[in-house]
Amino acid sequence: MGKKGSLARQLLVLQLLSVLVLLVAVAAVSLAQVGQSFRDTEGRRMLGLAEDVAANQGLRFSLADRARHEMLAPFAESARSQSGASFVIIARPDRTVLTSPDPRQNGEPLPIGDSTITSGRSWVGEVDGAMVAHVPVMGLAGDVIGIVAAGQDLPSVWQAMVDSPADVLVLLGIATALGVVGSFWLAWWVKRQTLGLEPAEITGLVEHREAMLHGIREGVVGLDPQHRITLVNDQARTLLSLPDRVVGSAVADLDLNGRLLDVLTGRAAGSDQIVLRKGRVLVMNRVPISIGTRGLGAVVTLRDRTELVRLRDELAANRNITDTLRAQAHEFSNRLHTISGLIELGEYDEVRRFVTRVSTTMDRWHAEVSTRIADPSVAALLIAKASLAAEQGVDLRLADSARLGEVDERLSADLVTVLGNLVDNALDALPGPGGWIEVDVAHTEVVRVVVRDSGPGVAPDLAEEIFRNGFTTKAAEEGGQRGLGLALTRQACVRRSGSVTVHNADGAVFTATLPVTP
Repeated sequence: MGKKGSLARQLLVLQLLSVLVLLVAVAAVSLAQVGQSFRDTEGRRMLGLAEDVAANQGLRFSLADRARHEMLAPFAESARSQSGASFVIIARPDRTVLTSPDPRQNGEPLPIGDSTITSGRSWVGEVDGAMVAHVPVMGLAGDVIGIVAAGQDLPSVWQAMVDSPADVLVLLGIATALGVVGSFWLAWWVKRQTLGLEPAEITGLVEHREAMLHGIREGVVGLDPQHRITLVNDQARTLLSLPDRVVGSAVADLDLNGRLLDVLTGRAAGSDQIVLRKGRVLVMNRVPISIGTRGLGAVVTLRDRTELVRLRDELAANRNITDTLRAQAHEFSNRLHTISGLIELGEYDEVRRFVTRVSTTMDRWHAEVSTRIADPSVAALLIAKASLAAEQGVDLRLADSARLGEVDERLSADLVTVLGNLVDNALDALPGPGGWIEVDVAHTEVVRVVVRDSGPGVAPDLAEEIFRNGFTTKAAEEGGQRGLGLALTRQACVRRSGSVTVHNADGAVFTATLPVTP
């Protein structure tokens, strides 16, 4: 239990305060209604009483004769006692009091407030806390010879409450009882909804959750059943490049690629899904959350694997270099063995012809690449890939139209990435020795790279999937995931506002375009 008391107690206090405010409001309205009713009723009654007194003939004779003024008191007292009024006062036309229940008022001016009695007209209103009626007394000649004032004191607040109708008090009592019962029921219902946790405990859980979410290094994204973001920590916002105010937004409304949307919405099932997001390689896992049969949404965790992928790519590059050197060493060793055997057989002319043929073939390929490909990095890549292809029994060749001029360093690096991955993908796709790979490069305002192979081609339904997901049919058959070569190829092209596509023409034909100006 927190310092401020249990949830039930807090709710009870709040409800009782609400009921108290309601009771005060009802009482105020009731008192206002009682006061208004008193003014209307007593005002009419006092006006009638004052008119009756003013119409009395004996009163008129007494007012007309100054010697009979001491006989006015019985008229006023009789009317007051019979009507139950608080006072009946008789005064001269100049407002001098002639008789009053309070002897101290005799000879004093009659208080009239806003009354119009001085103009000879009757008036009803409130004067000094009493409901008063002023009526003129008319003489035989039609002139005003006196004033009759009849009044009833306004009731106090307590008296008004005591004199209020009994049904109002009953309603107030029922409202109080219902408020108390409702408070206990509401407290019970709220505690049931909060699993019996008190407010301080709920606050502590929320604070601990926020601290945990923002403290872990992995990104965490919470989604409701409609795929709206309910929570996101700082790491996830950074990795996904999300705006600051993203909670409550649907993932479909955000600037996310199709692959990322598939993982977030659950259309791409499986663990450790690979996603590319603005130069980052992310590993994502989506776990649905439900209570019984009711789905509550899902939690997606993501980790940044960009550095690992870069290290793996560097390792792969080193392995390719090693494989290329090994292939060249193996090829050189075979040639030396051939030369050694021919020497032992005494076939010196054949040795000379073999060395000339080998040297001519290598020089021709190097010369062909160097002549057509002006960029040193791309040329070196093609020469190295040719040795690797030769070891696998694959013929790597340049198309007759292949030409590439000098390019800047960034475009050169992107070309090495694109061309290297496409050639590696073609080598993996060929079923065995005897195949061929043809590379065509065109250099205008864009660099257009075309890699053909004599393999089985790509299934039409996977033509887009192999770029978007970074998977291949080979990986699917083996039950795992291959490298991100094609996905990285597409990323390099898209980063420069280019593209990469594939179609079949006696094998797979990959076409990548990279604008010279990104």
